[in-house]
Amino acid sequence: MSELVESIPHGRIHELRLARPPVNAINSGLCAALIGAIDAAVGAGAEGLVLSGGPKVFSAGLDVPWLLTIQDDRQALHDAWNAFFNAARALAASPVPVVAAIAGHAPAGGCVLALCCDWRVMAEGPFTIGLNETQVGIAIPPGIMQLLQRTVGPRRAEAMLVPGQMVESEQALQIGLVDELAGIDHVVTRAMARLDLLLDLPRGPMLETRRVLRKDLQDALSPENMQLGQCLESWRSEDTQLALRAMVARLGKG
Repeated sequence: MSELVESIPHGRIHELRLARPPVNAINSGLCAALIGAIDAAVGAGAEGLVLSGGPKVFSAGLDVPWLLTIQDDRQALHDAWNAFFNAARALAASPVPVVAAIAGHAPAGGCVLALCCDWRVMAEGPFTIGLNETQVGIAIPPGIMQLLQRTVGPRRAEAMLVPGQMVESEQALQIGLVDELAGIDHVVTRAMARLDLLLDLPRGPMLETRRVLRKDLQDALSPENMQLGQCLESWRSEDTQLALRAMVARLGKG
């Protein structure tokens, strides 16, 4: 599974590049590979991580067509969702800073992964980011809601979450959903520059301050807040199934 995430050392910074073409749709294999890549990079001495994705699409989010093929197996569906939540937790709990290099669209699960990073650099242009789950019939777990609230504030998060609003990169910067814009070919470079600023600080105080300030992020992703059981019941509801199958049909025609 390691080939699903490419680990590219850049000195004291390691880039972890999602590598499940064409759009880095998230399945259990990708989640396991990401968790393993984080552990391996930190174990190899990485002082900072860059999470990058594909050109024009950072990650398209959860692999819904795949999830629909396994949904009659309750344990398999449970394990698939839990794998995604565990990948988000691994990013949130990283002992070293992580910067997301978003060279394209980041809907739904792709946005979740980015929200778990310390800093987000997004490509300039007509690329979108956001949690559009309600548009495709998925109810968002409270913990994921808290990630967005933490980043853009409660009122803005509500205005985005209820209709499943996606925003283009310029607006994402204005509302604080991303922290910096760069040319699509320079997002990784800018991500590493941000890490260099952090890594040049006295290491102990920087890491301890970061640890305290990110505790609420980890708390948001706790099992109690993710409410996996309710999430699965919602997934099986009639309106969710109709919306998901309609989405898959649209994808098939694209």
